[in-house]
Amino acid sequence: MTDAIQRIRRFNRAVTSAVGALDASFLGRGRPLGPARVINAIGRGRSDVAMLREYLGLETSLMSRLLRGLEDEGLIETASNVHDARRRVVRLTKAGKSEFRAYEALSNAQAKAILASHTRPEDLLAAMDLVASVLGRERIAIEEADPRGDIARYCLDAYYAELSRRFEQGFEVSLSRNPAAEQMIRPRGAFLVAMSDGMPIGCVGLKGVGDDVGEIKRLWVAPSARGVGLSRRLMESVEDVALELSIKTLRLDTNRALHEAKQLYLKTGWKEIDRFNDDPYADSFFEKHL
Repeated sequence: MTDAIQRIRRFNRAVTSAVGALDASFLGRGRPLGPARVINAIGRGRSDVAMLREYLGLETSLMSRLLRGLEDEGLIETASNVHDARRRVVRLTKAGKSEFRAYEALSNAQAKAILASHTRPEDLLAAMDLVASVLGRERIAIEEADPRGDIARYCLDAYYAELSRRFEQGFEVSLSRNPAAEQMIRPRGAFLVAMSDGMPIGCVGLKGVGDDVGEIKRLWVAPSARGVGLSRRLMESVEDVALELSIKTLRLDTNRALHEAKQLYLKTGWKEIDRFNDDPYADSFFEKHL
Protein backbone atom coordinates (compact mmCIF):
# COMPACT_ATOMS: atom_id res chain seq x y z
CA MET A 1 0.00 0.00 0.00
CA THR A 2 2.83 2.39 0.81
CA ASP A 3 4.29 1.80 -2.63
CA ALA A 4 0.94 2.60 -4.27
CA ILE A 5 0.58 5.80 -2.26
CA GLN A 6 4.08 6.92 -3.15
CA ARG A 7 3.39 6.28 -6.82
CA ILE A 8 0.26 8.41 -6.69
CA ARG A 9 2.10 11.23 -4.91
CA ARG A 10 4.91 11.00 -7.48
CA PHE A 11 2.30 11.32 -10.23
CA ASN A 12 0.75 14.35 -8.53
CA ARG A 13 4.11 16.08 -8.26
CA ALA A 14 4.96 15.29 -11.88
CA VAL A 15 1.67 16.71 -13.19
CA THR A 16 1.70 19.88 -11.11
CA SER A 17 5.29 20.55 -12.16
CA ALA A 18 4.73 19.78 -15.86
CA VAL A 19 1.66 21.99 -16.25
CA GLY A 20 3.00 24.81 -14.11
CA ALA A 21 0.25 24.59 -11.50
CA LEU A 22 2.48 26.23 -8.87
CA ASP A 23 3.96 28.91 -11.10
CA ALA A 24 3.26 32.50 -10.10
CA SER A 25 2.99 33.24 -13.83
CA PHE A 26 1.13 30.35 -15.46
CA LEU A 27 2.34 29.91 -19.05
CA GLY A 28 4.17 33.21 -18.69
CA ARG A 29 1.04 35.40 -18.79
CA GLY A 30 1.59 37.13 -15.45
CA ARG A 31 -1.03 35.40 -13.29
CA PRO A 32 -1.24 31.99 -11.55
CA LEU A 33 -3.29 28.99 -12.67
CA GLY A 34 -6.49 29.92 -10.79
CA PRO A 35 -7.33 33.12 -12.72
CA ALA A 36 -6.17 31.47 -15.95
CA ARG A 37 -8.68 28.65 -15.47
CA VAL A 38 -11.45 31.17 -14.86
CA ILE A 39 -10.58 32.93 -18.13
CA ASN A 40 -10.58 29.59 -19.94
CA ALA A 41 -13.98 28.56 -18.56
CA ILE A 42 -15.59 31.90 -19.43
CA GLY A 43 -14.02 31.82 -22.88
CA ARG A 44 -15.57 28.41 -23.44
CA GLY A 45 -19.06 29.71 -22.77
CA ARG A 46 -19.62 29.36 -19.03
CA SER A 47 -21.13 32.75 -18.21
CA ASP A 48 -23.37 32.08 -15.21
CA VAL A 49 -21.28 32.81 -12.10
CA ALA A 50 -22.90 30.13 -9.93
CA MET A 51 -22.47 27.49 -12.63
CA LEU A 52 -18.92 28.68 -13.24
CA ARG A 53 -18.09 28.29 -9.55
CA GLU A 54 -19.61 24.80 -9.50
CA TYR A 55 -17.71 23.76 -12.64
CA LEU A 56 -14.39 24.93 -11.18
CA GLY A 57 -15.15 23.51 -7.73
CA LEU A 58 -14.38 26.76 -5.92
CA GLU A 59 -15.72 28.25 -2.72
CA THR A 60 -17.87 31.34 -3.11
CA SER A 61 -15.32 33.63 -1.44
CA LEU A 62 -12.46 32.43 -3.64
CA MET A 63 -14.60 32.71 -6.76
CA SER A 64 -15.45 36.30 -5.84
CA ARG A 65 -11.77 37.19 -5.30
CA LEU A 66 -10.74 35.70 -8.64
CA LEU A 67 -13.50 37.51 -10.51
CA ARG A 68 -12.72 40.77 -8.75
CA GLY A 69 -9.05 40.48 -9.70
CA LEU A 70 -9.86 39.79 -13.36
CA GLU A 71 -12.32 42.66 -13.35
CA ASP A 72 -9.61 44.98 -11.97
CA GLU A 73 -7.39 43.88 -14.86
CA GLY A 74 -10.11 44.81 -17.32
CA LEU A 75 -10.43 41.26 -18.58
CA ILE A 76 -14.05 40.54 -17.58
CA GLU A 77 -17.34 42.33 -16.99
CA THR A 78 -20.10 41.12 -14.65
CA ALA A 79 -23.78 41.96 -14.68
CA SER A 80 -27.14 40.71 -13.47
CA ASN A 81 -28.90 38.03 -15.47
CA VAL A 82 -31.64 39.74 -17.50
CA HIS A 83 -33.99 36.84 -16.74
CA ASP A 84 -33.16 36.52 -13.03
CA ALA A 85 -31.70 39.51 -11.20
CA ARG A 86 -30.57 37.27 -8.35
CA ARG A 87 -28.01 35.58 -10.62
CA ARG A 88 -24.87 37.13 -12.07
CA VAL A 89 -23.32 36.55 -15.46
CA VAL A 90 -19.80 37.29 -16.62
CA ARG A 91 -18.22 37.83 -20.03
CA LEU A 92 -14.77 38.49 -21.40
CA THR A 93 -13.89 41.99 -22.53
CA LYS A 94 -11.90 42.56 -25.70
CA ALA A 95 -8.71 42.33 -23.66
CA GLY A 96 -10.04 39.20 -21.96
CA LYS A 97 -10.74 37.53 -25.28
CA SER A 98 -7.18 38.30 -26.32
CA GLU A 99 -5.87 36.64 -23.14
CA PHE A 100 -8.10 33.64 -23.72
CA ARG A 101 -6.66 33.19 -27.23
CA ALA A 102 -3.12 33.56 -25.90
CA TYR A 103 -3.71 30.90 -23.25
CA GLU A 104 -5.25 28.59 -25.86
CA ALA A 105 -2.22 28.86 -28.14
CA LEU A 106 0.24 28.31 -25.29
CA SER A 107 -1.74 25.40 -23.83
CA ASN A 108 -1.96 23.71 -27.23
CA ALA A 109 1.78 24.12 -27.73
CA GLN A 110 2.43 22.65 -24.28
CA ALA A 111 0.20 19.66 -25.05
CA LYS A 112 1.96 19.01 -28.36
CA ALA A 113 5.33 19.13 -26.60
CA ILE A 114 4.20 16.57 -24.03
CA LEU A 115 3.00 14.21 -26.76
CA ALA A 116 6.22 14.67 -28.70
CA SER A 117 8.23 13.65 -25.65
CA HIS A 118 7.01 10.04 -25.84
CA THR A 119 7.60 7.44 -28.53
CA ARG A 120 4.07 6.01 -28.06
CA PRO A 121 1.80 9.07 -27.91
CA GLU A 122 -1.40 7.01 -28.22
CA ASP A 123 -0.46 5.02 -25.11
CA LEU A 124 0.24 8.28 -23.31
CA LEU A 125 -3.15 9.68 -24.34
CA ALA A 126 -4.92 6.50 -23.23
CA ALA A 127 -3.31 6.76 -19.80
CA MET A 128 -4.31 10.43 -19.54
CA ASP A 129 -7.90 9.63 -20.56
CA LEU A 130 -8.10 6.97 -17.87
CA VAL A 131 -6.83 9.30 -15.15
CA ALA A 132 -9.10 12.14 -16.28
CA SER A 133 -12.16 9.87 -16.22
CA VAL A 134 -11.39 8.61 -12.71
CA LEU A 135 -10.55 11.98 -11.19
CA GLY A 136 -13.39 13.76 -12.98
CA ARG A 137 -16.12 11.16 -12.54
CA GLU A 138 -18.20 13.38 -10.25
CA ARG A 139 -18.39 15.95 -13.04
CA ILE A 140 -19.49 13.59 -15.81
CA ALA A 141 -22.80 14.92 -17.13
CA ILE A 142 -25.41 12.85 -18.95
CA GLU A 143 -27.18 14.90 -21.59
CA GLU A 144 -29.67 14.33 -24.38
CA ALA A 145 -28.24 14.69 -27.88
CA ASP A 146 -29.39 14.49 -31.46
CA PRO A 147 -28.60 10.92 -32.64
CA ARG A 148 -27.71 12.44 -36.04
CA GLY A 149 -25.25 14.96 -34.58
CA ASP A 150 -21.47 14.90 -34.47
CA ILE A 151 -21.26 13.89 -30.79
CA ALA A 152 -23.60 10.94 -31.30
CA ARG A 153 -21.74 9.97 -34.46
CA TYR A 154 -18.44 9.94 -32.58
CA CYS A 155 -19.86 7.62 -29.91
CA LEU A 156 -21.58 5.31 -32.38
CA ASP A 157 -18.53 5.01 -34.61
CA ALA A 158 -16.44 4.04 -31.58
CA TYR A 159 -19.15 1.57 -30.53
CA TYR A 160 -19.32 -0.07 -33.97
CA ALA A 161 -15.53 -0.29 -34.17
CA GLU A 162 -15.42 -2.08 -30.82
CA LEU A 163 -18.11 -4.55 -31.89
CA SER A 164 -16.11 -5.28 -35.04
CA ARG A 165 -13.10 -6.14 -32.90
CA ARG A 166 -14.95 -8.20 -30.31
CA PHE A 167 -17.54 -10.15 -32.29
CA GLU A 168 -16.30 -13.45 -33.73
CA GLN A 169 -17.96 -12.70 -37.06
CA GLY A 170 -17.16 -8.99 -37.01
CA PHE A 171 -19.90 -6.37 -37.18
CA GLU A 172 -21.61 -4.58 -40.03
CA VAL A 173 -24.14 -2.00 -38.91
CA SER A 174 -26.23 -2.36 -42.08
CA LEU A 175 -26.94 -5.99 -41.15
CA SER A 176 -28.09 -5.24 -37.61
CA ARG A 177 -31.44 -3.89 -36.53
CA ASN A 178 -30.10 -0.34 -36.52
CA PRO A 179 -32.77 2.05 -35.22
CA ALA A 180 -33.75 5.03 -37.36
CA ALA A 181 -32.73 8.36 -35.84
CA GLU A 182 -36.34 9.53 -35.44
CA GLN A 183 -37.02 6.51 -33.21
CA MET A 184 -34.48 7.90 -30.73
CA ILE A 185 -35.85 11.45 -30.61
CA ARG A 186 -38.63 12.70 -28.35
CA PRO A 187 -41.51 12.03 -28.14
CA ARG A 188 -40.72 8.51 -29.38
CA GLY A 189 -37.36 7.99 -27.71
CA ALA A 190 -34.09 9.68 -26.81
CA PHE A 191 -30.34 9.47 -27.21
CA LEU A 192 -28.14 10.16 -24.17
CA VAL A 193 -24.44 10.93 -24.08
CA ALA A 194 -22.03 11.08 -21.15
CA MET A 195 -19.84 14.18 -21.35
CA SER A 196 -16.58 14.63 -19.44
CA ASP A 197 -15.39 18.24 -19.65
CA GLY A 198 -16.52 18.55 -23.25
CA MET A 199 -15.49 15.06 -24.35
CA PRO A 200 -18.10 12.34 -25.12
CA ILE A 201 -17.22 9.16 -23.24
CA GLY A 202 -20.42 7.13 -23.40
CA CYS A 203 -23.89 6.83 -24.89
CA VAL A 204 -27.15 4.92 -24.84
CA GLY A 205 -30.24 5.09 -27.01
CA LEU A 206 -33.93 4.63 -26.25
CA LYS A 207 -35.91 3.44 -29.26
CA GLY A 208 -39.66 3.90 -29.03
CA VAL A 209 -41.55 1.05 -30.68
CA GLY A 210 -45.13 1.83 -29.53
CA ASP A 211 -47.61 0.12 -27.20
CA ASP A 212 -45.77 1.43 -24.10
CA VAL A 213 -42.67 -0.53 -25.13
CA GLY A 214 -39.17 0.73 -25.80
CA GLU A 215 -35.81 -0.82 -26.64
CA ILE A 216 -32.41 0.08 -25.23
CA LYS A 217 -29.86 0.41 -28.02
CA ARG A 218 -26.16 1.23 -28.39
CA LEU A 219 -24.96 1.25 -24.79
CA TRP A 220 -21.28 2.17 -25.00
CA VAL A 221 -18.66 3.50 -22.59
CA ALA A 222 -15.17 4.53 -23.66
CA PRO A 223 -12.50 2.10 -22.38
CA SER A 224 -10.91 4.92 -20.38
CA ALA A 225 -14.19 5.54 -18.51
CA ARG A 226 -14.95 1.96 -17.51
CA GLY A 227 -14.86 0.93 -13.89
CA VAL A 228 -16.41 4.13 -12.48
CA GLY A 229 -20.08 3.06 -12.70
CA LEU A 230 -20.89 4.99 -15.87
CA SER A 231 -22.75 2.14 -17.61
CA ARG A 232 -25.09 1.87 -14.65
CA ARG A 233 -25.60 5.66 -14.62
CA LEU A 234 -26.46 5.66 -18.31
CA MET A 235 -28.95 2.85 -17.86
CA GLU A 236 -30.59 4.54 -14.88
CA SER A 237 -30.84 7.78 -16.83
CA VAL A 238 -32.39 6.16 -19.88
CA GLU A 239 -34.92 4.38 -17.65
CA ASP A 240 -35.88 7.76 -16.18
CA VAL A 241 -36.43 9.12 -19.69
CA ALA A 242 -38.55 6.07 -20.55
CA LEU A 243 -40.81 6.82 -17.60
CA GLU A 244 -41.13 10.43 -18.75
CA LEU A 245 -42.28 9.12 -22.13
CA SER A 246 -44.82 6.75 -20.49
CA ILE A 247 -42.88 3.68 -21.59
CA LYS A 248 -43.65 0.86 -19.17
CA THR A 249 -41.64 -2.03 -20.62
CA LEU A 250 -38.06 -1.98 -21.87
CA ARG A 251 -36.31 -4.61 -23.91
CA LEU A 252 -32.78 -5.09 -25.19
CA ASP A 253 -30.57 -7.62 -26.88
CA THR A 254 -26.86 -8.31 -26.63
CA ASN A 255 -24.12 -10.58 -27.90
CA ARG A 256 -22.27 -13.23 -25.91
CA ALA A 257 -18.99 -11.36 -26.47
CA LEU A 258 -20.29 -8.48 -24.35
CA HIS A 259 -20.24 -10.47 -21.12
CA GLU A 260 -19.81 -7.41 -18.89
CA ALA A 261 -23.00 -5.91 -20.35
CA LYS A 262 -24.94 -9.08 -19.63
CA GLN A 263 -23.73 -9.06 -16.03
CA LEU A 264 -24.86 -5.44 -15.65
CA TYR A 265 -28.35 -6.28 -16.87
CA LEU A 266 -28.68 -9.28 -14.55
CA LYS A 267 -27.59 -7.19 -11.57
CA THR A 268 -30.02 -4.34 -12.26
CA GLY A 269 -33.37 -6.08 -12.50
CA TRP A 270 -33.45 -7.24 -16.11
CA LYS A 271 -34.86 -10.72 -16.88
CA GLU A 272 -33.85 -12.93 -19.77
CA ILE A 273 -36.65 -13.58 -22.24
CA ASP A 274 -37.14 -15.35 -25.56
CA ARG A 275 -35.84 -13.82 -28.78
CA PHE A 276 -37.98 -10.87 -29.88
CA ASN A 277 -36.19 -9.82 -33.08
CA ASP A 278 -34.16 -11.25 -35.95
CA ASP A 279 -30.93 -9.31 -35.38
CA PRO A 280 -28.16 -11.68 -36.56
CA TYR A 281 -25.73 -10.43 -33.92
CA ALA A 282 -28.02 -10.90 -30.89
CA ASP A 283 -28.09 -14.10 -28.88
CA SER A 284 -29.35 -12.91 -25.46
CA PHE A 285 -32.58 -10.99 -24.87
CA PHE A 286 -33.78 -9.10 -21.80
CA GLU A 287 -36.85 -7.26 -20.53
CA LYS A 288 -37.57 -4.95 -17.62
CA HIS A 289 -40.90 -3.59 -16.38
CA LEU A 290 -40.70 -0.05 -15.02
